Amino acid sequence: MRSLPLAFLLALALPALGADDYQLGPDSQVQPGVPQGTVTKRSFESSQIYPGTVRDYWVYVPKQYDPAKPANLMVWQDGGGFVKADGQARVPVVFDNLIAKNELPVTIGVFVNPGTIPSTDSEKGRSNRSFEYDSLGDTYARFLIDELLPEATKDLNITTDPKGWGIGGLSSSGICAFTVAWERPDKFQRVISHIGSFTNIRGGYVYPGLIRKSKAQPKPIRVFLQDGSNDLDNLHGNWPLANQDMAAALKFAGYDHQFVFGDGGHSGKHGGAILPDTLRWLWRE
Repeated sequence: MRSLPLAFLLALALPALGADDYQLGPDSQVQPGVPQGTVTKRSFESSQIYPGTVRDYWVYVPKQYDPAKPANLMVWQDGGGFVKADGQARVPVVFDNLIAKNELPVTIGVFVNPGTIPSTDSEKGRSNRSFEYDSLGDTYARFLIDELLPEATKDLNITTDPKGWGIGGLSSSGICAFTVAWERPDKFQRVISHIGSFTNIRGGYVYPGLIRKSKAQPKPIRVFLQDGSNDLDNLHGNWPLANQDMAAALKFAGYDHQFVFGDGGHSGKHGGAILPDTLRWLWRE
């Protein structure tokens, strides 16, 4: 049997070698002379919507924030990962750099972790993440709007214009971000979903059909999707196909959207690398 040419073998190998080989650019690095906002860590333990849960959250306030002027708001699920100064997204650093260049409006960031139910003498502790993030319906939106955000932003001047409210996440928190805007476009109208789990974990595969059926009266939301060809393929579904189906449905129904498809896996590296451009697009007015 004749062996395959070396060039052909290399061509087959290159996509796998390149998967998730994404690097952060200068807008994701601390830059000298750029005013830095403050990040404050807090906890929330009084939810009536998710009783018994506790969670950490962080509030980012840019240096340019003026209490006399309403600021935009962006809420991030799986917040502990997005707020990390050395993480894959480094949202506060990106916010600092883009706000300083007037490429992003003055925006408050609220970074929310999923709830956990602490252990007791009789039961082990457990995460509430999938229940909160993968479930359809307005429950998590009500949690944010009615419970957590009034506490997190009580001393801040936040715009009431839903065009100034954004929400983001990755994987299960990516579909969660979309669900919140889908259910409550009266509050949130801008969405970032990285490697979103639009699969059958808790029924999220229905969204492309729902989006297509909304063509006659699209919801006033702007949606950014990112995924990669090496994302998950398991009993819940195929993540690359699900995100491509979402993008096709958004296009068909005439939504303001963008889909960036790379060769990454189930990782935040690609989404983090393109986050500055994503935010420029999301808030391009």
